[in-house]
Amino acid sequence: MTAPDLVTLRDRIEAVDRKIIELIAERLKIVEGVIEAKLASASPFRDREREETLVARLRTIAAEVGVDPHAIERLYRVVMDLSVAHQEQAVRDRSDVPLRVTYQGVEGSYSHLAAQRRYGGRAGGALLTGHDSFRAAANAVLTGVADLALLPIENTTAGSINETYDLLAAGGLHITGEVVASIEHCLLALPGVALDELRVVISHPQALAQCHDFFAQHPHLTARPELDTAGSARRVASAGDRTLAAIASAAAAKTYGLAIVTQGIQTSAGNATRFVEIAPRPAPLPDDATAKTSLVLSLADRPGALGEVLMRFATRGLSLTKIESRPIPEAPFTYRFYVDVLGHAASVPFVAALDDIKPLTTELRVLGTYAAAQ
Repeated sequence: MTAPDLVTLRDRIEAVDRKIIELIAERLKIVEGVIEAKLASASPFRDREREETLVARLRTIAAEVGVDPHAIERLYRVVMDLSVAHQEQAVRDRSDVPLRVTYQGVEGSYSHLAAQRRYGGRAGGALLTGHDSFRAAANAVLTGVADLALLPIENTTAGSINETYDLLAAGGLHITGEVVASIEHCLLALPGVALDELRVVISHPQALAQCHDFFAQHPHLTARPELDTAGSARRVASAGDRTLAAIASAAAAKTYGLAIVTQGIQTSAGNATRFVEIAPRPAPLPDDATAKTSLVLSLADRPGALGEVLMRFATRGLSLTKIESRPIPEAPFTYRFYVDVLGHAASVPFVAALDDIKPLTTELRVLGTYAAAQ
């Protein structure tokens, strides 16, 4: 038997290597189309869930053809990182760089849906990135990784979302806009599962609180808090447990292949969440916009100080739409107040009101003037 020619074999390997590199280049060309589609639809920039699904599929293919699945996983994680880097460079090379927006949650979360509605179709596109926490989303703005964050700040059923208020109090962030989104909660489970089979329902604590009447009507269900609504849906899909359900959006059901067991389970039919857009700098406001201004203040230690502050706004014809108190961690049993006022902070009556209340406060900051949501 004639021994194989080593030179010929090496030439064949080099030819295959060239094809592999050419295919990677072709893959990157396709990636350029993907980023255009994501920018146009305001979809998340990096889809970790899809990446893990792809890796699992590639491991299966590798095993079928007799290649080490672990080695293929390592190889393709490098390829995926290369693709992401290529997308980032393609964005940087654009003459109309898109707006980089962060939010808390994963694809299909209410924050993601609100961001899609607000920034989808924007000229120049929008680059959405989800984070595990409100703080991580805000830090992306503070460190310059993102231009804006869209964070929930209050709900008509469950009340204020305190973490967002605390992030604003820490400084370095300004409110540049707000959006109010109606929230319809759905009970999601594996396809074919009936309501009476379920035992545990997972979701964000706010979502669970917004559905308290539903739990009262179905005492066999135990609520268990998780970090995110859509993330809970993803967990139900991956767990394969017929007794486990999630409260999330109808979009999350579609994204993660779940069935809607019951729709519209929120306690209030008019359930809505107000989101604030935060940025490192204030934004200009059109002259014809109905302005709202958010303030943070701490009161001087004197009787009736809060009542006097409210009276000073009233005498200037300025309407308060909300007042919220939060404890000051470094000063036990003292509080700072967050106040929303209809009006522009640069208007004559507003400037006068701020001058009036300054002696009544130990801290007074304008968090932002922005167009009030209709």
